Amino acid sequence: MSLQSIPRRLAALLLVCCASASAQNYPSKPIRIIVGFTPGGGVDINARLLAPKLTEYFGQQVIVENRPGAGTNIANELVARAAPDGYTLLINTAAVVINMSLYKKVPYDALRDFAPLSLFSQSPNILVVHASVPVKSAKELIALARSRPGQLNYSSAGAGTTQHLAGELFNLRAGTKMVHVPYKGSAPSLTAVISGEVDLTYANIPAISAHVKSGRLRPLANLGPKRSDQLPQVPTLKEAGVDGVEVVVWYGLFAPAATPRDVVTKLAEAIARAARSPDTAQRLVELGAEPVGNTPDEFGKLLRVELARWSEVVKVSGARAD
Repeated sequence: MSLQSIPRRLAALLLVCCASASAQNYPSKPIRIIVGFTPGGGVDINARLLAPKLTEYFGQQVIVENRPGAGTNIANELVARAAPDGYTLLINTAAVVINMSLYKKVPYDALRDFAPLSLFSQSPNILVVHASVPVKSAKELIALARSRPGQLNYSSAGAGTTQHLAGELFNLRAGTKMVHVPYKGSAPSLTAVISGEVDLTYANIPAISAHVKSGRLRPLANLGPKRSDQLPQVPTLKEAGVDGVEVVVWYGLFAPAATPRDVVTKLAEAIARAARSPDTAQRLVELGAEPVGNTPDEFGKLLRVELARWSEVVKVSGARAD
């Protein structure tokens, strides 16, 4: 062994020892989960279901912090640039990869700058209209939209969200021209439909269930691969004759890319445990979501598939955020 190689070997050994020590002591202070949306939407609901479980498991407070704006890019950049110590996490949907092709300049790389931890849950998007819109099915909506090109509009939680691209896909596949109206988060987007400010939106079951029951929103179609047990009366969009608009929203957790592998593993196992815990799993199912809880490697593979899928959707639909 050369003398020159000794410092490098010692440095490598020191890094391994420090990483192991950090994992053994982790966590030793509160953890933040950053949400790129306003309170009340699907991502926020999932974060606030997860946080108490992680607090219970780790014995440290897990805090949910909302940082909405720029199609979640503000939150994404904050976590991408945070210290890679496991104390600043991100929860997001496919927006984290969609933005890579939707925006001309993105201040992070979805595959390079994050360590995927685990999917917490997933839920299909539901096409809902304001109660005053004179349609009772997706076919009737298509007919109305075709007769009034550019007059019907749909809201989303922001440019680049799955709601936005679900609407663009619907227009593309159904031959309609409904106008996209972006809002700063899922809650204001949904409020706009409930108030009649816009005609319709694409939202997940946890966010719309109470409003469907109250009659303020009318569900027309499920964008998932099958009907939901929570809304069994709502047919899939494919059943309504519109193919190629399958949009299932997933909710996943990320850490900064250089977070020690042992810490990543510890977080991923805790998230999966929380998703599968009987009380949390039951609550997710009641809200129309499916508990998941997978490994970092499985989640990483999904991210690569989603990046390719949504970049193609953005290209074909012509959607842009800037």
